[in-house]
Amino acid sequence: MYKTYDLWSEIANEEYENQVADISFGKISHVVFAGMGGSGAIGDIFSAILSKTNVHVDVVKGYLLPQTVDSKSLTVVTSVSGNTEESLIILKAALKSSSKIIAFSSGGKMEKFCSENKIIHKKIRMRHSPRASFPAFLFGIIKVLQPFLPIKNEDIENAIKKLAIQSKNVSSVNLSKSNNAISLAKWIDKSPLIYYPCGLEPVAIRFKNSLQENSKIHASAEDIIEACHNGIVSWKIGTEFKPILIQGKDDYIKTKERWNIIQEFFDEKGIEYYKIESDNGNILSKLINLIYFCDYVSIYKSILDKVDPTPVDAIDFVKNRL
Repeated sequence: MYKTYDLWSEIANEEYENQVADISFGKISHVVFAGMGGSGAIGDIFSAILSKTNVHVDVVKGYLLPQTVDSKSLTVVTSVSGNTEESLIILKAALKSSSKIIAFSSGGKMEKFCSENKIIHKKIRMRHSPRASFPAFLFGIIKVLQPFLPIKNEDIENAIKKLAIQSKNVSSVNLSKSNNAISLAKWIDKSPLIYYPCGLEPVAIRFKNSLQENSKIHASAEDIIEACHNGIVSWKIGTEFKPILIQGKDDYIKTKERWNIIQEFFDEKGIEYYKIESDNGNILSKLINLIYFCDYVSIYKSILDKVDPTPVDAIDFVKNRL
């Protein structure tokens, strides 16, 4: 698995540089991103990118297409394998609606269904596993949807360049003490509770999922502002959790104030915590580079615990019974 992760910047660049035919969706005021697992995390990223536009975004991680879809909606369905049950059901529901549709997969039932029903389908090659294929699908989809995304070529290219720099720091080419992903993996000796601000939720959810799938440990994630109204109380007694704070360098001023307060609270209670801070780049650069770092933390954690990160037998158990 790590060999694929080492190549994330090259994979991202390869997919973004691919030549694709221009697709016109007309006027779009509503986008539905449907997908599960890593594909769902891609929807979260697009939701963050579009958050400051007038486009309404729904991220669907389940079976039901929003009833608000209409002729000005675009339903984007992603399944790396092409066989995800929930995504296929959403695709069929979208076909019965007036929504425009585009689907992305490495093949499977989704490609066949799209071919039979004249739905636009873009095939993207899977690398190793759906988790490891994240940059291929993210940047492959960005390439197709870029005409209505508030993101410039320069922003995308900078995100990929920073990913290449990040690789030198956290990938398997650097197994020294300077690799902060290894340091954090060693620090995690209890279940992580990941706190995140508005805008960085995709990172926290992906980190939680990667720790669960790769490291095979329990992990949770909470919005830092909401946690100050409930979750913070749970630290009053002993716990099997350790807090990880994912902070953005340009977080809203009141959010920064809250980070300072929560850190003061942890310091007073003698609760050890770990801070992860984003870089100063655009939103895409922040998200993909934080995700890359956190994914490597989950891989190193699995290695330290002598756990194979690849198998997901429990997921297979569920899928085989559907």
